[in-house]
Amino acid sequence: MRLLNTSTLRVEEFQAQIPEYVILSHTWEEEEVTFQDVESGRAWKKKGYMKLVKCCERAASDGFTYCWLDTCCIDKTSSAELSEAINSMYQWYKHSRICYAYLADFESIAQSEKYGCRTFAQSRWWTRGWTLQELLAPAVVEFYDANWIEIGTKLSLHEQITEITGIDEGILRGTSLLQRNAAVRMSWAAGRETTRVEDRAYSLMGLFAVNMPLLYGEGERAFTRLQEEIMRAQEDYTLFACRLSHLWRQRGPWFQP
Repeated sequence: MRLLNTSTLRVEEFQAQIPEYVILSHTWEEEEVTFQDVESGRAWKKKGYMKLVKCCERAASDGFTYCWLDTCCIDKTSSAELSEAINSMYQWYKHSRICYAYLADFESIAQSEKYGCRTFAQSRWWTRGWTLQELLAPAVVEFYDANWIEIGTKLSLHEQITEITGIDEGILRGTSLLQRNAAVRMSWAAGRETTRVEDRAYSLMGLFAVNMPLLYGEGERAFTRLQEEIMRAQEDYTLFACRLSHLWRQRGPWFQP
């Protein structure tokens, strides 16, 4: 596992013993900093560099030497490493001390006075496929607005989060996901989007505690393989109440447009 040193802004690699770390949940914007950018020293030239810096500053102020960002802690030029990372990602978020959920398109101060400003519930963060597991896996999730002002936590904001996502309070407070059937867990993904079709399935593996090889290019077949893996592990027939086309084209009644 690679981690970003919050003091040096360099990526370090760990094998057996992983130090304590915080983790970032965010939506990808223009010019995100990659692993190659950090290694080459050109990270500062990217628009996404300030997000990296602010995340490290927040982590350091909380007393952590390391943080993890999906943009620069994975070498995405290696298909093997990318596959391992995606299969491990739920556990990485789960084992983090704190997850910082960064809502780049939401400003908490004087938002009503700013023309076109999104509300907390309208943030793009709530519509992305990957952020679902990033909300559920960590015990502690802290929400920050575009200016890195803390909005609240998963627990303190549980009523708003339930209204936005349809995820019940018990789950937000740490009840095992296995206490909810497959259909309920699948319903939490309603209306969420991913850039790649296959990631609609891959982003849900952690919610069902399954792993499978990544085959980019297989399209919607990825969802069929996900169902097969879930049935092997849990034999939950409520799973077949969910159709892929419905799952990602329809938003739940709780979604705030």
